[in-house]
Amino acid sequence: ACMLCRRAEADPDICGHKLEKQGLCAHEFCLFFANNLRQQRLEELGLLGFLPEDIRRTVDWAAQKHCFVCGESGATITCREMSCERSFHLPCAVEGGCVTQFLFQYRSFCWEHCPEQAVKAAPEANTTCLICLEAVGNKKSYGTMVCPACKHAWFHRGCIQGQAVRDGIACFRCPLCRDRDAFPSEMLTMGIRIPFRLPSRDSHADEALRARHSRCDASGCLCPGGRERADEEGPWELLLCSSCAAEGTHRQCCSLSSSAASWECDSC
Repeated sequence: ACMLCRRAEADPDICGHKLEKQGLCAHEFCLFFANNLRQQRLEELGLLGFLPEDIRRTVDWAAQKHCFVCGESGATITCREMSCERSFHLPCAVEGGCVTQFLFQYRSFCWEHCPEQAVKAAPEANTTCLICLEAVGNKKSYGTMVCPACKHAWFHRGCIQGQAVRDGIACFRCPLCRDRDAFPSEMLTMGIRIPFRLPSRDSHADEALRARHSRCDASGCLCPGGRERADEEGPWELLLCSSCAAEGTHRQCCSLSSSAASWECDSC
């Protein structure tokens, strides 16, 4: 079992790989998030640069800390909010509604002090996750998230976490509008781990299926530039169906006003 979370098995998307060396055993990210545990410049030392004596000292310190989620001792992570004393194990973070930011500071927050998405949006009735196609509920929550760019792409936290691990930072983007600026940044802030590596083989295999639709499907396309023309704004801006994203239309071709933020195809 991992010395820090005391779990033999844990979600690798959250905890990373389990490392074993010199009688030590710990999950990769249990090491990075543990309070007062510092990595040395030489990663060859100990476990990824975390010294054996420092790991054991952290384990002894955490023996007095109880996880507010599962109630067991050995909680090595404490909420970053200065006035908060809630501690937890990394594998308990999701169940407890905690946010762990996989950035270079590796900050952690309990359910009360974790960041929330600022975008003002709520899913329409019967909205489904774009990844698993199951219902997402009727509001943003810890387990239900929305793209900050298009505000129409809804998904479950677990689903977008899996997508992030498959894509890697080079290819991770909104499943609907394909935004690669605001979307990855917000997901990192909200606690989604995005590996800094090339996409996995599975991600490459799915790329054709996930490619953004890029033509107008109106029965009588009016655009002088043809169905493939897609301006960023104006009458020839291409809107994709807010439900399936498999069909598109120019604003002019479906008489949509410049203020219309979404459109649904006839099938949906």
